[in-house]
Amino acid sequence: MTLRRILGLRFAPAIAAGLILAASAVPSLASPLKCIVLVHGAWVDASGWRPVYDILTRDGYDVAMAQEPLTSFQDDVAAVNRLLDLQTGPCILVGHSYGGSVITEAGVHPKVVGLVYVAAHAPDVGESEGALGKTTPSITAKQEGAIRKTADGFTYLNPADFPKDFAADLPREQAEFEARSQILTAAQVFTAPMTVAAWKTKPSWAIVAGADRIINPDLERMYYKRAGSHTIEIGGASHSVYESRPKEVAAVIEEAAQHAQK
Repeated sequence: MTLRRILGLRFAPAIAAGLILAASAVPSLASPLKCIVLVHGAWVDASGWRPVYDILTRDGYDVAMAQEPLTSFQDDVAAVNRLLDLQTGPCILVGHSYGGSVITEAGVHPKVVGLVYVAAHAPDVGESEGALGKTTPSITAKQEGAIRKTADGFTYLNPADFPKDFAADLPREQAEFEARSQILTAAQVFTAPMTVAAWKTKPSWAIVAGADRIINPDLERMYYKRAGSHTIEIGGASHSVYESRPKEVAAVIEEAAQHAQK
Protein backbone atom coordinates (compact mmCIF):
# COMPACT_ATOMS: atom_id res chain seq x y z
CA MET A 1 0.00 0.00 0.00
CA THR A 2 1.37 3.40 -0.94
CA LEU A 3 2.00 6.31 1.44
CA ARG A 4 -0.67 8.31 -0.45
CA ARG A 5 -3.31 5.65 0.23
CA ILE A 6 -2.31 5.27 3.90
CA LEU A 7 -2.45 9.02 4.64
CA GLY A 8 -5.38 9.84 2.41
CA LEU A 9 -5.37 11.69 -0.86
CA ARG A 10 -6.09 15.12 0.56
CA PHE A 11 -3.08 15.01 2.95
CA ALA A 12 -0.50 13.44 0.67
CA PRO A 13 0.49 16.63 -1.24
CA ALA A 14 1.13 18.51 2.03
CA ILE A 15 3.17 15.63 3.44
CA ALA A 16 5.21 15.37 0.25
CA ALA A 17 5.93 19.09 0.28
CA GLY A 18 7.05 18.86 3.91
CA LEU A 19 9.39 16.01 3.09
CA ILE A 20 10.93 18.04 0.27
CA LEU A 21 11.42 21.05 2.55
CA ALA A 22 12.97 18.90 5.25
CA ALA A 23 15.40 17.38 2.79
CA SER A 24 16.43 20.78 1.50
CA ALA A 25 17.10 21.97 5.07
CA VAL A 26 19.78 19.31 5.65
CA PRO A 27 23.16 21.01 5.12
CA SER A 28 25.28 19.54 2.35
CA LEU A 29 28.71 18.25 3.22
CA ALA A 30 31.47 20.82 2.64
CA SER A 31 33.55 20.06 -0.41
CA PRO A 32 37.17 19.13 0.40
CA LEU A 33 39.46 22.14 0.76
CA LYS A 34 42.04 22.00 -2.03
CA CYS A 35 43.55 25.50 -2.16
CA ILE A 36 46.97 26.03 -0.55
CA VAL A 37 48.90 29.32 -0.71
CA LEU A 38 52.58 29.19 0.28
CA VAL A 39 54.47 32.28 1.47
CA HIS A 40 58.28 32.38 1.65
CA GLY A 41 60.45 34.22 4.14
CA ALA A 42 63.23 36.79 3.99
CA TRP A 43 66.33 36.38 1.79
CA VAL A 44 64.80 33.54 -0.26
CA ASP A 45 62.08 33.16 -2.87
CA ALA A 46 59.20 30.78 -3.55
CA SER A 47 61.37 28.21 -5.36
CA GLY A 48 62.34 26.76 -1.98
CA TRP A 49 58.78 25.44 -1.66
CA ARG A 50 59.29 23.06 -4.60
CA PRO A 51 59.64 19.84 -2.54
CA VAL A 52 56.45 20.64 -0.59
CA TYR A 53 54.67 21.78 -3.77
CA ASP A 54 55.44 18.47 -5.49
CA ILE A 55 53.92 16.45 -2.64
CA LEU A 56 50.81 18.61 -2.32
CA THR A 57 50.06 18.67 -6.05
CA ARG A 58 50.61 14.92 -6.28
CA ASP A 59 48.01 14.57 -3.52
CA GLY A 60 45.49 16.62 -5.49
CA TYR A 61 45.87 20.08 -3.96
CA ASP A 62 45.79 23.31 -5.94
CA VAL A 63 48.92 25.15 -4.82
CA ALA A 64 49.87 28.78 -5.43
CA MET A 65 53.10 30.41 -4.27
CA ALA A 66 53.46 34.08 -3.46
CA GLN A 67 56.56 35.93 -4.61
CA GLU A 68 56.87 38.81 -2.17
CA PRO A 69 59.07 41.70 -3.31
CA LEU A 70 60.63 42.00 0.19
CA THR A 71 60.75 45.77 -0.24
CA SER A 72 58.37 46.60 2.63
CA PHE A 73 55.99 44.74 4.91
CA GLN A 74 53.04 46.49 3.28
CA ASP A 75 54.22 45.47 -0.19
CA ASP A 76 54.61 41.86 0.89
CA VAL A 77 51.16 41.67 2.49
CA ALA A 78 49.69 43.25 -0.64
CA ALA A 79 51.39 40.64 -2.82
CA VAL A 80 49.83 37.83 -0.79
CA ASN A 81 46.39 39.45 -0.77
CA ARG A 82 46.61 39.90 -4.52
CA LEU A 83 47.24 36.17 -4.92
CA LEU A 84 44.46 35.26 -2.49
CA ASP A 85 42.02 37.38 -4.51
CA LEU A 86 42.70 35.12 -7.51
CA GLN A 87 41.80 31.90 -5.70
CA THR A 88 38.36 30.40 -6.33
CA GLY A 89 37.65 28.90 -2.92
CA PRO A 90 38.68 28.70 0.72
CA CYS A 91 42.42 28.39 1.30
CA ILE A 92 45.04 27.35 3.80
CA LEU A 93 47.69 30.08 4.08
CA VAL A 94 51.20 28.84 4.91
CA GLY A 95 54.15 30.99 5.96
CA HIS A 96 57.82 30.23 6.55
CA SER A 97 60.07 32.42 8.71
CA TYR A 98 59.28 36.11 8.06
CA GLY A 99 56.41 34.79 5.95
CA GLY A 100 54.73 34.01 9.26
CA SER A 101 54.44 37.73 9.98
CA VAL A 102 53.02 38.22 6.51
CA ILE A 103 50.33 35.54 6.92
CA THR A 104 49.49 36.86 10.39
CA GLU A 105 48.48 40.12 8.71
CA ALA A 106 47.15 38.77 5.39
CA GLY A 107 45.37 35.85 7.03
CA VAL A 108 42.30 37.92 7.82
CA HIS A 109 41.47 37.72 4.10
CA PRO A 110 37.98 36.15 3.79
CA LYS A 111 39.24 33.24 1.67
CA VAL A 112 41.67 32.09 4.37
CA VAL A 113 40.19 29.46 6.69
CA GLY A 114 43.36 28.21 8.35
CA LEU A 115 47.01 29.10 8.90
CA VAL A 116 50.19 27.03 8.98
CA TYR A 117 53.39 28.42 10.52
CA VAL A 118 56.58 26.67 9.41
CA ALA A 119 59.54 27.73 11.61
CA ALA A 120 57.85 31.12 11.42
CA HIS A 121 57.13 34.27 13.35
CA ALA A 122 53.59 34.86 14.64
CA PRO A 123 53.50 38.28 16.32
CA ASP A 124 50.48 39.76 18.05
CA VAL A 125 48.88 43.12 17.28
CA GLY A 126 51.38 45.91 17.94
CA GLU A 127 54.33 43.49 18.00
CA SER A 128 57.09 43.09 15.43
CA GLU A 129 59.29 40.08 14.88
CA GLY A 130 62.41 42.21 15.21
CA ALA A 131 61.54 43.32 18.74
CA LEU A 132 60.50 39.82 19.77
CA GLY A 133 63.70 38.41 18.31
CA LYS A 134 65.70 40.66 20.62
CA THR A 135 63.95 39.29 23.69
CA THR A 136 64.68 35.71 22.61
CA PRO A 137 67.66 36.03 20.27
CA SER A 138 68.69 33.33 17.83
CA ILE A 139 72.18 31.96 17.33
CA THR A 140 72.51 33.93 14.12
CA ALA A 141 71.45 37.18 15.78
CA LYS A 142 74.20 36.75 18.37
CA GLN A 143 76.91 36.35 15.73
CA GLU A 144 78.79 39.51 14.85
CA GLY A 145 78.47 40.28 11.14
CA ALA A 146 76.19 37.36 10.23
CA ILE A 147 73.34 39.66 9.21
CA ARG A 148 74.58 42.48 7.00
CA LYS A 149 73.00 45.63 5.63
CA THR A 150 73.53 47.63 2.45
CA ALA A 151 73.92 51.41 2.38
CA ASP A 152 70.28 51.79 1.32
CA GLY A 153 68.85 49.64 4.13
CA PHE A 154 68.55 46.12 2.70
CA THR A 155 69.68 43.08 4.65
CA TYR A 156 71.23 39.75 3.73
CA LEU A 157 73.00 36.86 5.42
CA ASN A 158 76.76 36.67 5.11
CA PRO A 159 77.14 34.01 2.40
CA ALA A 160 79.82 32.32 4.49
CA ASP A 161 77.33 31.90 7.35
CA PHE A 162 74.28 31.03 5.27
CA PRO A 163 74.87 27.25 4.91
CA LYS A 164 75.34 26.56 8.62
CA ASP A 165 72.78 29.09 9.88
CA PHE A 166 69.95 28.88 7.35
CA ALA A 167 70.36 25.49 5.75
CA ALA A 168 72.54 23.17 7.82
CA ASP A 169 70.60 20.05 6.81
CA LEU A 170 70.59 20.73 3.07
CA PRO A 171 73.27 19.43 0.68
CA ARG A 172 76.24 21.78 0.83
CA GLU A 173 76.04 22.66 -2.87
CA GLN A 174 72.38 23.60 -2.56
CA ALA A 175 72.99 25.69 0.55
CA GLU A 176 75.84 27.55 -1.12
CA PHE A 177 73.72 28.23 -4.19
CA GLU A 178 70.96 29.67 -2.04
CA ALA A 179 73.53 31.77 -0.20
CA ARG A 180 74.55 33.33 -3.52
CA SER A 181 70.99 33.78 -4.81
CA GLN A 182 69.59 35.63 -1.81
CA ILE A 183 66.85 38.22 -2.26
CA LEU A 184 68.04 41.27 -0.36
CA THR A 185 65.32 42.21 2.11
CA ALA A 186 64.41 45.67 3.39
CA ALA A 187 65.38 46.00 7.06
CA GLN A 188 62.07 47.74 7.75
CA VAL A 189 60.07 44.54 7.17
CA PHE A 190 61.37 43.16 10.47
CA THR A 191 60.25 46.15 12.52
CA ALA A 192 56.74 46.65 11.11
CA PRO A 193 54.15 46.10 13.88
CA MET A 194 51.13 43.92 13.22
CA THR A 195 47.80 45.72 12.83
CA VAL A 196 45.85 42.44 13.04
CA ALA A 197 46.64 38.89 14.15
CA ALA A 198 44.78 36.32 12.07
CA TRP A 199 45.68 33.47 14.44
CA LYS A 200 43.31 35.01 16.98
CA THR A 201 40.27 34.25 14.85
CA LYS A 202 41.34 31.36 12.61
CA PRO A 203 42.68 27.90 13.46
CA SER A 204 46.40 27.39 13.09
CA TRP A 205 48.94 24.61 12.79
CA ALA A 206 52.65 25.03 13.41
CA ILE A 207 56.06 23.39 13.05
CA VAL A 208 58.99 24.10 15.36
CA ALA A 209 62.38 23.47 13.74
CA GLY A 210 64.33 21.94 16.59
CA ALA A 211 67.77 23.05 15.39
CA ASP A 212 66.74 26.46 14.01
CA ARG A 213 69.55 29.02 14.18
CA ILE A 214 67.65 31.88 12.46
CA ILE A 215 64.65 31.95 14.85
CA ASN A 216 65.17 30.71 18.38
CA PRO A 217 63.07 27.53 18.75
CA ASP A 218 61.93 28.81 22.16
CA LEU A 219 60.42 31.84 20.45
CA GLU A 220 58.63 29.56 17.99
CA ARG A 221 57.27 27.51 20.89
CA MET A 222 56.02 30.66 22.62
CA TYR A 223 54.28 31.88 19.48
CA TYR A 224 52.45 28.64 18.85
CA LYS A 225 51.46 28.01 22.46
CA ARG A 226 50.03 31.53 22.65
CA ALA A 227 48.12 31.05 19.41
CA GLY A 228 46.76 27.66 20.48
CA SER A 229 48.25 26.13 17.34
CA HIS A 230 48.27 22.41 16.64
CA THR A 231 52.04 22.06 16.92
CA ILE A 232 54.68 19.49 16.10
CA GLU A 233 58.43 19.76 16.60
CA ILE A 234 60.90 18.27 14.13
CA GLY A 235 64.08 17.54 16.03
CA GLY A 236 67.35 18.35 14.28
CA ALA A 237 65.64 20.35 11.54
CA SER A 238 67.25 23.59 10.41
CA HIS A 239 65.48 26.80 9.46
CA SER A 240 65.18 25.26 5.98
CA VAL A 241 62.85 22.55 7.33
CA TYR A 242 60.42 23.17 4.47
CA GLU A 243 63.13 22.01 2.06
CA SER A 244 64.89 19.37 4.14
CA ARG A 245 61.78 17.71 5.62
CA PRO A 246 59.08 18.28 2.99
CA LYS A 247 57.08 15.13 3.82
CA GLU A 248 56.53 16.22 7.42
CA VAL A 249 55.75 19.79 6.38
CA ALA A 250 53.31 18.70 3.67
CA ALA A 251 51.60 16.34 6.13
CA VAL A 252 50.88 19.23 8.53
CA ILE A 253 49.54 21.37 5.69
CA GLU A 254 47.27 18.56 4.55
CA GLU A 255 46.03 18.06 8.11
CA ALA A 256 45.13 21.75 8.22
CA ALA A 257 43.32 21.47 4.89
CA GLN A 258 41.31 18.49 6.12
CA HIS A 259 40.29 19.99 9.46
CA ALA A 260 40.27 23.79 9.23
CA GLN A 261 36.60 24.00 8.25
CA LYS A 262 35.32 21.46 10.81
